Amino acid sequence: MESSHFLQYAVMFLAAAVVAVALSKRAGLGAVLGYLGAGALIGPHVLGLTPDMSKTSEFSELGVILLLFVIGLELSPQRLWLMRRAVFGSGFLQVALSAITLGAIAMGLRLGWQAALIIGLGLALSSTAIGLQTLAERKELASPHGRLAFAILLFQDVAAIPILALIPVLGMHQARGGDVSADGLAALKYVAVIAAVVVGGRYLLRPVFRMAARTRIAEVFTATALLVVLGTAWVMQLAGMQMSLGAFLAGMLLADSEYRHEIESQIDPFKGLLMGLFFLNVGVSLDLDLIRRQPLEVAGIVAILFAVKSPILIGVGKLTGKLDFDQMLRLAAILGGGGEFAFVVLNLATRQHLLNATQHDMVIVAVTVSMVLTPLAAIACGRWLDSRKHAPAPVFDEIVDEHPRVIIAGYGRMGQIVARILRAQRIPYTALEHSIEQVEFSRRFGTNIYFGDPSRPELLRAAGAAKAEVFVLTTDDPETNIRTARIVKRLYPQLRIVARARNRQHTFRLMDLNIDDIVRETLHSSLEMARMVLEDLGLEPALASGQVEKFLVHDVELLKSQYLVYDDEVALMQTSREALEDLERLFEADSAQEQA
Repeated sequence: MESSHFLQYAVMFLAAAVVAVALSKRAGLGAVLGYLGAGALIGPHVLGLTPDMSKTSEFSELGVILLLFVIGLELSPQRLWLMRRAVFGSGFLQVALSAITLGAIAMGLRLGWQAALIIGLGLALSSTAIGLQTLAERKELASPHGRLAFAILLFQDVAAIPILALIPVLGMHQARGGDVSADGLAALKYVAVIAAVVVGGRYLLRPVFRMAARTRIAEVFTATALLVVLGTAWVMQLAGMQMSLGAFLAGMLLADSEYRHEIESQIDPFKGLLMGLFFLNVGVSLDLDLIRRQPLEVAGIVAILFAVKSPILIGVGKLTGKLDFDQMLRLAAILGGGGEFAFVVLNLATRQHLLNATQHDMVIVAVTVSMVLTPLAAIACGRWLDSRKHAPAPVFDEIVDEHPRVIIAGYGRMGQIVARILRAQRIPYTALEHSIEQVEFSRRFGTNIYFGDPSRPELLRAAGAAKAEVFVLTTDDPETNIRTARIVKRLYPQLRIVARARNRQHTFRLMDLNIDDIVRETLHSSLEMARMVLEDLGLEPALASGQVEKFLVHDVELLKSQYLVYDDEVALMQTSREALEDLERLFEADSAQEQA
């Protein structure tokens, strides 16, 4: 019966995740909202497919433990040291100010100081999973506000250790009526347990993993990693502490070991699913009836949470001196809500009788709502800032006609290499780039570059296209590339065009325009790599170069024949099969001739 229950919940959770996440991603809302929505849908307050909440909690418990292990695994001491100013400066400032302010508000609502402190610390933490995934989906991890958000989240993950260790101490303090000596003994006990885990782990983990690695059996290595995680969690549980704290410590102990990358490679495929199970359970546990009964109270806590943390985050961003106002707003939208650590903190505080059930449920619901709103806030903030930024027409640079022989459209990786060679040969050129950040950066090195859209006729005219000899088209977006090529070919037919093509379909579209020279961006580097591979396999350098050259000639002929039928998928596949057979016969003939 128990196994049937397990399979029932497993199938139900996975089916809900597959459908809901696919719909959420398609709507541009991200995977996290899909998981939360799926959990709320199958939960007891909508479809009622999971009436036994204890079963769903047990099902996701392993997911929570492994999620915190993965987070700890990414916190290597070297990484923290390199980012120490942002992590321990900005991160500490955000957590301390947020916890103090939110705790003071909680005390103003007549909560005891222990409960207020726990609520303040729990709400000060933001969601690592939602924050990093939202930044990744929006391609903002490498942006200034993305890097600062990552640093703050790192500090919050580190701060979770003392917070989780503090809660049992406060619980025992309250239970003993403020017995200071007993509190001191309890604190020493927890510190001793953590110290024993850290010291023992540092000296025992490497020999254990060394023995597992010598077996050369992947399953043994994976089982060893799980043994460390679950064993540490079990030790913490025996000491009366949170199991997830043990998993987090285990991850940190392995973060600087030589086996870290092997562990990561084996756990990484499950990381997203484990996070999904965690958020599914959060959605299932979301008390929608409480929201219906007390909507103003829930909305008030959510509003206070964002109203307190957002200005603090904006202030932290301003203190760094590296963020403009738009980036500060994006930072506040990403980190303004609550996080998954709040569930762990609040659940442990309730078990230690620091919070009653009513307080726990109300804050948990508010945190969950704030997490649901976080990706929506990031999307809304981004769209508003983008619309505000692009509302006026872009003011392109005025270009002084310097009679360049070459015009380079697109100053990315390929365009920069062409420009450097031309500059070394003292050949005058003008570069056009639509990214103002790239223009400002390149001008520091004396590059003759201008901000503008290369597909605009007036910009091409100002750049001297009428007198130039070659137009180098290296924009990375195929649609912009094609549009620019079409305009240049129509307005300046005498200008020779050398164009970058991303793939074969892009090449065919450029061939439709009769572009003079088309360079497939990965072709030559791939051929060079293939030549090196053949040499490493024992072929003579001359023979390896000859084989690669024959392939290139054959591929060029294939490209010409496929161009005639590239809009016919059936014919295109047939020509590909025939070309492969011809190439195999060609190489077989060469091999037979060498053996003779």
